[in-house]
Amino acid sequence: MGRAHGTGRGDGRGPGGARAGAVSQTTGTTRYRWDPFVREQSLLDGRTRPGRGVRTATRSRHGLAMVSEYVSYVPPSQVGMRMVTGPWFFAVFAGSWRFTPLPGGGTRAVWRCVFRCRPARLAPLAERIGTALLGRDVRRRIAGFARGCADPAVLAVARRELEEDAAGR
Repeated sequence: MGRAHGTGRGDGRGPGGARAGAVSQTTGTTRYRWDPFVREQSLLDGRTRPGRGVRTATRSRHGLAMVSEYVSYVPPSQVGMRMVTGPWFFAVFAGSWRFTPLPGGGTRAVWRCVFRCRPARLAPLAERIGTALLGRDVRRRIAGFARGCADPAVLAVARRELEEDAAGR
């Protein structure tokens, strides 16, 4: 099984780093401002907000496409997803964001992914290569996330979405 992870810090001031969690779940043009991995991403099935069971379609900067489903959505502390369909070489792919408030302000963000490659006879080599490539992408995403947490335009959208969620919209 291949694994990749990254850890960073974002200015997620607020209850439990709620703003940092909201930044991580932005979509569309707001997401593209900070996430260097995502070229296209949208929620599916008419959904307008993330949540458990919600599916997303994502195209990476590499041109690879994946449909994933939220398996957990517990703002502001964690989000988990699993691949529904994706590149032929992934037998399994799943990822998670975890957010922890830091003393003195800010939020520690950890993004992890696990995957299994196919065909089985090539998996050991493919997973070593995948761990290196995905590790690099995860580190870039975490760095982009930290920039997003400092971007007034991204923060304005995250704040608005938190307010809408609090109001039940």
